[in-house]
Amino acid sequence: MLRTSRTLRRTLATAAAHAQPAPTPQPVPSAAAGGASISSELRSLKSSLTHLLGSSHPSLDAVAKYYFQAEGKNLRPMIVLLMSQATNGLGGAGWDRMQRKEERERAAGRSGMDESLTSVEGVLNDWNPDQMGMEGERDMVFAEPYLVGAGRQQRQATTTISESTSASPTDNASPPPPPPPPPPALLSTQRRLASITEMIHVASLLHDDVIDNSPLRRGSPSAPAQFSNKLSILAGDFLLGRASVALARLGSREVVELLATVVANLVEGEVMQMRASPTGTSASPSAEAFEIYMRKTYLKTASLMAKSARASVILGGCGAHDEQEVTARMSASEVAEGERIKDIAYAYGRNLGIAFQLIDDLLDFLPPSPTLGKPSLGADLSLGLTTAPVLYAWLSNPALGPLIARKYAHKGDVVEARELVARSDGLERTRELAQKFADEARRSVEQLPEGEARESLIGLTRTVINRVA
Repeated sequence: MLRTSRTLRRTLATAAAHAQPAPTPQPVPSAAAGGASISSELRSLKSSLTHLLGSSHPSLDAVAKYYFQAEGKNLRPMIVLLMSQATNGLGGAGWDRMQRKEERERAAGRSGMDESLTSVEGVLNDWNPDQMGMEGERDMVFAEPYLVGAGRQQRQATTTISESTSASPTDNASPPPPPPPPPPALLSTQRRLASITEMIHVASLLHDDVIDNSPLRRGSPSAPAQFSNKLSILAGDFLLGRASVALARLGSREVVELLATVVANLVEGEVMQMRASPTGTSASPSAEAFEIYMRKTYLKTASLMAKSARASVILGGCGAHDEQEVTARMSASEVAEGERIKDIAYAYGRNLGIAFQLIDDLLDFLPPSPTLGKPSLGADLSLGLTTAPVLYAWLSNPALGPLIARKYAHKGDVVEARELVARSDGLERTRELAQKFADEARRSVEQLPEGEARESLIGLTRTVINRVA
């Protein structure tokens, strides 16, 4: 037992050591300043999401939008928006290129991201009533495919005639050009990334609530309880499909690859959670048990935060660019600095995400809050899940071993396990480990230029540790 405990302590120390900050920074220029506050950005996020999620099927439309109607923490989009504000302007030629593209699209009054999902002539890709272009009922007749697109052509012709006949000779004088807009603190692609990140997160919640048979989500009936398991699964798939379309329109291969791997990570983490059973003697856990737990924590929670934070920096033009001619105009030091900033963003999201999940697992052993996502005290134990507080408690309470091995399946196991954890230092040590990861997240982001966005990112590291729900 002594040897096993020493091995586990080394593993726990290694886990904390894995919360690595990015390399020691060199001086960097100031980030772009100004722009709307994050609070106003988050207020508009709900509208943007509703715009993306419309479905022609009323039931699917209702389920897909169900979790977006409640007020949540919006932690993931907040990370994207704040990291964007903190790093925009640091990408050199890459940032200049992103900014010019944004200005051209604004001047033209268009954005490829907001084109209708059925914008390709004669191709019925999707029918989103909240995002319709020139389509109408006539374009949506599946029984008569030869009619698809015909209504659009007729309306386009009518619009052209109407516009040409309504113009008067006095309208020929061109109005003076508008003044150039100020540099944006946020790009439209970064705002859209925030929406995509939340869509992926909510899709995972819909699937998780089916897998976990959860009756509640933040004090209200869960989607499976309200609508059914089948509709919840389909709505989660629908959200991932819509997120994929929006993701492709961001115009960055690297960002698409990053967020696609997040979806794979979520599935891997869920399977690992379903299949993994902590190993060890009845006296104490093995080092492998904690390693599996930490790996699952990254896959299910931290991966999305880490990779979306990195993606926000890529969309700001940092590092090597998809278009080689843009990268060719950047100096080697400029490319290297951009890559370093991408690593900082990833390290921040990774460490913050792990800290967040450790606290989430700790909260499962405290009296439930009306706003807490978990339905009741000991919800994880009821699902047969062994988390950090239990692993720590197992070190000093060998009686936990048999309960863990049978996944708390016997009557009274959940209550007994909860009491053993409460009498141990498991909760305290879990909070200490979470604090170590939060500290590394803070140290990572402190390498960015000073500013309000950076201070808000630092503030999130405190909020994650001190939260009660």
